[in-house]
Amino acid sequence: MAGVRHKNLNGYSAFSIRHPEWFEGFSNFEFQVSSFSDLTFSAFCVSFPEEKEGEMNTIDLTGKVALVTGGSRGLGKAIAMAMAEKGAEVVICGRKQDNLDQAVEDLRQKGMNITALMANVGRSDEVTALFQAIEDRFDRLDILVNNVGMNILTPSVIATDEGLWDKIITTNLKGTFLVSASGVRLMKKAGQGKIINISSIAARKAAMGMGIYCVAKAGVEMLTRVLAVELAQDRINVNGVAPCVVKTQFSQPFWSNESLLREITNTIPMGRIAEPEDVVGTVLFLASGMSDFVTGEIITVDGGSMA
Repeated sequence: MAGVRHKNLNGYSAFSIRHPEWFEGFSNFEFQVSSFSDLTFSAFCVSFPEEKEGEMNTIDLTGKVALVTGGSRGLGKAIAMAMAEKGAEVVICGRKQDNLDQAVEDLRQKGMNITALMANVGRSDEVTALFQAIEDRFDRLDILVNNVGMNILTPSVIATDEGLWDKIITTNLKGTFLVSASGVRLMKKAGQGKIINISSIAARKAAMGMGIYCVAKAGVEMLTRVLAVELAQDRINVNGVAPCVVKTQFSQPFWSNESLLREITNTIPMGRIAEPEDVVGTVLFLASGMSDFVTGEIITVDGGSMA
């Protein structure tokens, strides 16, 4: 074995490392084999250096600027609140000023200040204005959560009129493209960034009444992977989160119907649909330094339904 010194010790073959720099950061490294003939390991003990207290088990977004689209209610609001709690300067956007104002007030009562800007992510002119406002105020963007999504139940994709197709595709897929393209410019200015796209298990599991939404979210997942490859050299990580049905206003037609809810939960091994908090933790991980070597991934949060 190159780089390894052997000696016999009490019937065992013990080894020492000639090049300790190979194992820099390890301590008390030792392994033993019972014989050279079968190289059966009898012990393998590695002691890792102690982590600094809180280094790996806490997420700190202090000094980061985060944008959460569709952040005025539901899952987006929960993500915005969690990021603000972790120290980030949070911007939310949405199409309705009343919802934005209510979100700002709700978070203010919890001791958190956020910035709310009105924008339709499917319109390039409004997206441009949104990012100009972010640049004017913060001069950077570190985290982008593409959370905006919409669906209108349709009996059949083939029977859907062109206008409805365009509306669902524009909100879910085109909006993710437009916002990401503008966000990348500010992230490159900052020297790094994290983009998190909220997808759905519908991207990989066709469902009646949700055909166009399924197509749009499948597009979001491929866009996530393409951007991850294109932006890796710019130190911009691009990942996605694909939950099952989450109990928000968006999915109320599903969980408010007892028989339909029962049918859905029967497909989830953990026996329930997701709460916003179930998804938030994964988003925070992807927004933090703990995921610096993770890109191009779609993390499923579905209680095991796709297992």
